[in-house]
Amino acid sequence: MPDAKRITKTAVEMILPGQTLWDAELKGFGVRCQRRDRVYGLKYRLHGQQRWFTIGKHGSPWSADQARREAKRLLGLVAAGEDPARKKVTDRVAPTVAELADLFLGEHVAAKNKGSTHREYERLVNRIVKPYLGRRRAEDVTHEDVRRLHVEYRATPYQANRTLALLSKMFAWSGRRGERNPCLGIERFGEKKRRRYLSAVELQRLGAALDNFERDGGVSLYPLAAIRLLLLTGARLSEILTLRWGWVDRERACLSLPDSKTGAKEIHLSEPALRILASLPRALDNPFVIVGQKIGAHLVNLEKPSRCVRAQAGLDDVRLHDLRHSFASIGAGAGLGLPMIGALLGHTQAATTARYAHLAADPLKAANELIGEHLNRLMSKA
Repeated sequence: MPDAKRITKTAVEMILPGQTLWDAELKGFGVRCQRRDRVYGLKYRLHGQQRWFTIGKHGSPWSADQARREAKRLLGLVAAGEDPARKKVTDRVAPTVAELADLFLGEHVAAKNKGSTHREYERLVNRIVKPYLGRRRAEDVTHEDVRRLHVEYRATPYQANRTLALLSKMFAWSGRRGERNPCLGIERFGEKKRRRYLSAVELQRLGAALDNFERDGGVSLYPLAAIRLLLLTGARLSEILTLRWGWVDRERACLSLPDSKTGAKEIHLSEPALRILASLPRALDNPFVIVGQKIGAHLVNLEKPSRCVRAQAGLDDVRLHDLRHSFASIGAGAGLGLPMIGALLGHTQAATTARYAHLAADPLKAANELIGEHLNRLMSKA
């Protein structure tokens, strides 16, 4: 082995196969001559154990001076307690964000979340996360990377916040694999909570539009029935679209769902809702109430037919979920208490039902107005 001296281009090219030249100025920095290549490296000791880190081959891009600068940088990491050799192995097998997202969806979300949550997470992953961050190594994603992604979708604050929440959960879950959570500390955008209820006049227009389509055609029978059931039961969209005939209990006038967003639940059926179910033909070899286009499947997308109905009714700004709000608003306006409304909607938290508190006060206002007018009449006669 040649004596230690400063590693230069000339010195590197003079060493023979099998020899190692150690730098006289930077401890641990050396170059090995293999059969074909001369390879720069760094020998260091960490926690009592000796390590060798391969910097790269002599030639483009590694010159003697560049390799020396890299060796100094690596020694700085060692001084800080990091192990460059271990990190290099980890980097080689570290998953990309796309791979991590697939693991998260397959191992965690699919096993512990409802199908609707899995579908929404999958949509966000495929539409936003993978195109923006998919090729990056998960452990290389920084706080700034996530912040920029969040800001990129500021025009749709709800979607931006849901994507941030998804990434935060994903990185927190992957923490067991060594990745940190770069989402911490990013402030969510403000969201305007939408509370849309159909008025009596709007409900009349909706009923007329449904009648017209049932009479004249243009929209299939099953989507029209689904819209009516959403309004008459206050059920969630997925609960109606995936409803099976085996869950319809006509004797007890209810739908017995084995699973839902809040677990197993019963949805009570009024007489109008029972009549709609009785009017629907049962398709052969199809267990679902709201029949889809594929054999044996339920309707998947109610948005397109409902858009036709809403357009004719002049309710373009109404969403399907607003029918559930309208069901609750009618109950509140009729004087039903919030616990009763929450039970009908299947809420598990009182705070969820509290959004209808201002509607529940309407009957009190009407009663107060009635008493005031009566007292005023009596006093006027005195």
